[in-house]
Amino acid sequence: MRLATGFVVELSVCGSNLLDRDVASKSDPFCVLLHDVDGNWVEVRKTAVNNLNPVFGVKFQVDYHFEEVQKLKFAMFDEDKCSSQLYEHDFLGEFTCTLGVIVSNKKLHRPLILANGKPAGKGAITITAQELSDNRIITLTMCGRKLDKKDFFGKSDPYLEFHKQGDDGKWMMVHRTEVIKNTLDPVWKPFTVPLISLCNGDVDRHIKVLCYDYDNDGGHDFIGEFQTTVNKMSEAQNGVEVGLPSINTVEIHNFQNVGTKCITRDYSFLDYILGGCQLMFTVGIDFTASNGSPREPSSLHYINPMGSNEYLSAIWAVGQIIQDYDTDKMFPALGFGAQLPPDWKVSHEFAINFNPTNPFCSGVEGIVQAYSNCLPHIRFYGPTNFAPIINHVARFATQALQQDTAAQYFTLLIITDGVISDMDETRHAIVQAAKLPMSIIIIGVGNADFTAMEFLDGDSSALRSYTGEEAVRDIVQFVPFRDFRNAPKETLAKSILAELPQQVTQYFKQRNLSPSNTMPE
Repeated sequence: MRLATGFVVELSVCGSNLLDRDVASKSDPFCVLLHDVDGNWVEVRKTAVNNLNPVFGVKFQVDYHFEEVQKLKFAMFDEDKCSSQLYEHDFLGEFTCTLGVIVSNKKLHRPLILANGKPAGKGAITITAQELSDNRIITLTMCGRKLDKKDFFGKSDPYLEFHKQGDDGKWMMVHRTEVIKNTLDPVWKPFTVPLISLCNGDVDRHIKVLCYDYDNDGGHDFIGEFQTTVNKMSEAQNGVEVGLPSINTVEIHNFQNVGTKCITRDYSFLDYILGGCQLMFTVGIDFTASNGSPREPSSLHYINPMGSNEYLSAIWAVGQIIQDYDTDKMFPALGFGAQLPPDWKVSHEFAINFNPTNPFCSGVEGIVQAYSNCLPHIRFYGPTNFAPIINHVARFATQALQQDTAAQYFTLLIITDGVISDMDETRHAIVQAAKLPMSIIIIGVGNADFTAMEFLDGDSSALRSYTGEEAVRDIVQFVPFRDFRNAPKETLAKSILAELPQQVTQYFKQRNLSPSNTMPE
């Protein structure tokens, strides 16, 4: 399992039409950023003072983690006294949201609210997000010409090492090529290195390249070395060879990158979100008889006096994070394995709000409400079929591709208590869905044997359809709820959503799509 990578986001803030709290002059507003730590607001940083329509020069830098709910509060004050206590300054209004909402909108404009919940006049705040991480990469193809012969019975077995110089002046190896056997004119395979690793992102920083002759006993013979920079290497684009200075009779000629850009960007999940990608969320809920009657405390669908059960906990864990990445926050909620009124036929693909033409619920709260309301009106039955709901979401993902509009990526959460009855059909549905902008999260509730679920999660080997077709990528993440019963709820969310950012970026990269989501690069 791989946890989602954290990124650094820079937030720029400006205000407009702020309240004027000074009698003889204009207010001197400043903005304070606070973040929620275990229910308490902790100050992160203040901006400098400005005017009633301030564009604050000081930026806020925040570590971004997709799989966490990161609550932020932006509070505006009028600086009247030289005091470090916020309550001694006049309050001009505030805005509270999550970091997920900010990055999914990229630029957010909202009214300021006073402590009593009323608008702060016409005061408003605009927040703009930008990723600070350096995700540039360089792809190099290198070859040598007429290298020294170091082997007594043969030629040489050359390889290269790339070193960058640290702040302490010492050289540190950052990349080693493969060994090319028995040649004095090696051509190494193209390789890609992050610029931050190769030269700390500085294209004029010196890089040392050393050439060795590989020996099995570890006593590799030194052939030669030279120094260069990324800027110099970039001159070798479009197949033009660049001769580089060498010593010890070495002529290691070209850094060339035939037909492609030398420096590109390794787009991250956050790049695609800031570029406008929306995460479309759908829930599929298991209503088979093995769950037990929801009226009995032993049932997995029994809602206890605290207003919860494992199904609800799973919905909240995923939904409260995903909902920030869909602007309209309208989510389909489907059920399977139940008999429905009035004819009591079994359905494996029904809207839990009983409105098949409009199965959407408003936010995670709407899903929870529809779930609670439907329990008394259905009969739990069976079998446990996943394929209909997977194909249901796949149809919408296919439609989004055909419309070629702004990027949409579909996430299906399936919550179940038992063994899949249509395994062959489910495997085939997943293999086909892997070609689409779609991921599947399966949460197993209860104490059943979930071996089959782990098989669908292709972490160890690629999933195959019954036809023999192999999935083009891993889109399934399975998590047994029982592993997190005694853990903080944040731990469950992190585990459930750990692989989703990687799956999103992998899909767009396979299709050679940039974060603009409209045209291939």
